[in-house]
Amino acid sequence: MKDPRLVRLAVLAGMIRDHELGQLRARAEAMAQTRAHLAGLATAPPADTADMALMLADLRHQQWAEARRRDLNTTLARQTAEWMTAQDAARAAFGRAEALARLRDGKRR
Repeated sequence: MKDPRLVRLAVLAGMIRDHELGQLRARAEAMAQTRAHLAGLATAPPADTADMALMLADLRHQQWAEARRRDLNTTLARQTAEWMTAQDAARAAFGRAEALARLRDGKRR
């Protein structure tokens, strides 16, 4: 007969595992969005450099895009650190859930 405490622990560990995996997924999606924003800032050279107004507008855009890239890279670095932390938490939760499930089921491996 299975110990009901072990069964409850295994269920709780599974819930924690699922939560941590959801957190990991959310962090990965945030990183993907930031990378997409960065890719969208790729600038093309102006088509016509004879028009001074177009050149000035392009220069202003490039300056804005560079500042935005810096901000996005900072955000991406923070998101990457959060994702790495979430990855560690998910690994630990997965290991706990697996170990408890094996104990609950009476399996050694």
